[in-house]
Amino acid sequence: MNVIDFLGWAAAALTFLTFSMRTMLPLRVVAIGANVLFIAYGTLGGLYPVLALHLILLPFNIFRLVEILKMTAKVRRARTGEFDPGWISQLLPAKPCAQGAVIFRKGDAPDYLYYVVSGRVRLVEADLVVGPGELLGEIAFFSEAKERTLTAVCDTPCEIVSVDERAFMQLYHQNPAFGMYVVRLVARRLLDGMAKAPAAYLPVSEP
Repeated sequence: MNVIDFLGWAAAALTFLTFSMRTMLPLRVVAIGANVLFIAYGTLGGLYPVLALHLILLPFNIFRLVEILKMTAKVRRARTGEFDPGWISQLLPAKPCAQGAVIFRKGDAPDYLYYVVSGRVRLVEADLVVGPGELLGEIAFFSEAKERTLTAVCDTPCEIVSVDERAFMQLYHQNPAFGMYVVRLVARRLLDGMAKAPAAYLPVSEP
């Protein structure tokens, strides 16, 4: 077997291996290896269609690999509490809310997730304060009763971004870093709230 044949068979083996991969990170790494071998195979063997194809596929696979690595880093930061949801305020306009305004009441249906741009919001029953750069209203989307667990009132004049349920669930499922952040936030809010006022988390419908 000469060098050209060896390169061709090795590239074919790596291509076959990509179809057995269950996760995207190793798949892209092996695909890049296959592209490099096919480029060498096409160059040495004068197989220009093969060469052209893999010259196109190589930067594409590298781009996708970089995307995966960036997303992995974001998920890792979200797990350690370093994720910043501030980009939400760039997607939708913030609306002013007066001091004392009720954003939602306990027992209401969950229609929106809220991002606080400025000001402070108090979760009344649990006596928790949500400040700038934080989300609120996330727990109700995951509760079995599908109702608000607490009442949210503006302690000060606020600017708040509202994200409807459909957009929130799309972000949650499509952005792993955001999903991880929300899971951590729900756990922290429940632990803090249950420690201060466990009775506040009883459903409104219970006698």
